[in-house]
Amino acid sequence: MLDKLNAIYPVRYTALALCVVCALLSLFTLIAFRVGFWALLVFGGLSVVGVRDLRQTYSAVRRNYPVIGNLRFMLEKIRPEMRQYFIESDTEATPFSRSQRSLAYARAKGETDKRPFGTQLDVKADGHEWLNHAMMPSRVDSHDFRLTIGGPACAQPYEASLFNISAMSFGALSANAIQSLNAGAKKGRFAHDTGEGSISAWHRVHGGDLIWEIGSGYFGCRNDDGSFNEAKFRANALDPQVRMIELKLSQGAKPGHGGVLPGAKVTAEIAAARGVPEGQDCVSPAAHSAFATPLEMMSFIARLRTLSEGKPVGFKFCVGHPWEWFGLVKAMLQTGITPDFIVVDGAEGGTGAAPLEFTDHVGAPLQEGLLLVHNTLVGVNLRDRIKIGCGGKVVSAFDIARAMALGADWCNSARGFMFALGCIQAQACHTGHCPTGVTTQDPVRQQALDVGNKTTRVFNFHQNTLKALQELVQAAGLQHPSDITAHHIVRRVNENDVRLLSNLLPQVRPGALLQDSTEGQHRVFTDFWAPARADRFGMGPA
Repeated sequence: MLDKLNAIYPVRYTALALCVVCALLSLFTLIAFRVGFWALLVFGGLSVVGVRDLRQTYSAVRRNYPVIGNLRFMLEKIRPEMRQYFIESDTEATPFSRSQRSLAYARAKGETDKRPFGTQLDVKADGHEWLNHAMMPSRVDSHDFRLTIGGPACAQPYEASLFNISAMSFGALSANAIQSLNAGAKKGRFAHDTGEGSISAWHRVHGGDLIWEIGSGYFGCRNDDGSFNEAKFRANALDPQVRMIELKLSQGAKPGHGGVLPGAKVTAEIAAARGVPEGQDCVSPAAHSAFATPLEMMSFIARLRTLSEGKPVGFKFCVGHPWEWFGLVKAMLQTGITPDFIVVDGAEGGTGAAPLEFTDHVGAPLQEGLLLVHNTLVGVNLRDRIKIGCGGKVVSAFDIARAMALGADWCNSARGFMFALGCIQAQACHTGHCPTGVTTQDPVRQQALDVGNKTTRVFNFHQNTLKALQELVQAAGLQHPSDITAHHIVRRVNENDVRLLSNLLPQVRPGALLQDSTEGQHRVFTDFWAPARADRFGMGPA
């Protein structure tokens, strides 16, 4: 029946036809009886939309199905929200599960984070992990866990919290979000990483400790041609609010990829922070111009430390080619210059916008990257000189404990603190239409984010997460999170077998890589340690 009708009249145009008919009827009743104005407005508007759909050539769906074809795009736009609230389970992680987000919200608001009726996780699932507890739990006096960051060449070491705010730039985040994060960091005495966008006026309002991240664009310390400027670097680096300097080689969500902030988004505030012209495209190259080899990079790190008068200087990267990382380590051994810290960013890390292929398939996940960096430094007897931070989906106290078991000294979190600000994981960060005012430069949208209230939530999230970490440390019978090792974490490898991480993951003996042979080590060392070069980011003979 429909097929026969469709041969005479395209049924798919029925919605438009009905809108036109209803619009004409509404016009008639308005003229004859002076009623039906709103009906005319609605159906007249839909008729205009339908005619526009027929005439446009951009969307085949809308052209073939005028009016109702728009429902497809409307539903697609709200799909993430519909999935989060009505379809996915509490433990489905895409990228963060409802359970993880609820935990962050509760701790940020100071509400109870206790759960009734047992775990929602499948403890028989492959990959499930847990912390072994002690029969005689310990007592730890404070949750304010700290570590000293600063190697032998550092004149101004920093007493850092074990849990800090990961790199997020002003521009990616709103002014109100930056203020709230920094004020929360000030209140809790923990560090706030500026992100590659440098130090904005909003970072300075509340005076919280800053880790100044310097990327390949050298924002805040650049010449007009994009090269590094010593004088500008020194002016920012000597600010007492800047406690550490972090050289960014790559980030987990898009390693090996540069970026462009379109000129339309380069406002006067962003231009002032980055040291670029207002209204012009702001380019962040994929590679640095201040150095081209591991040896040159070590010299650059020493130069930054001297210019900053001995503040801790380190670098952040997502592990890629292992021989390039080995080349950096060989450059440390050859020059005697070591960074004060290294931050390992896992490929599961987030970002405001990145190509799908990079988000999904480029860079080493946190576990593999962190293990490689930790094991290599142990193998060359440099582990005690260099502190290791890490980031990549760190939200809970167990996430911190697990990272420390793999070799981290401290953890950073970006999206965890975004949840504390009220982020609902709408995944609209790159559109400028963030519904909670966290990732937008729209002055009206960001007014919804109250700095005073969100400052308290950032502080609460930090404090309550560390209190939960304190309870885990006590349950394991330990005195400090740094006591947690791979011997304390258990992973299920199949239905009937579980392993300690220490028995499952590769471990390198102290000094083993300084020997003439890497026999007996993991294949990454036997294959790539010997040919790695300190004089270039590559392998083999000169």
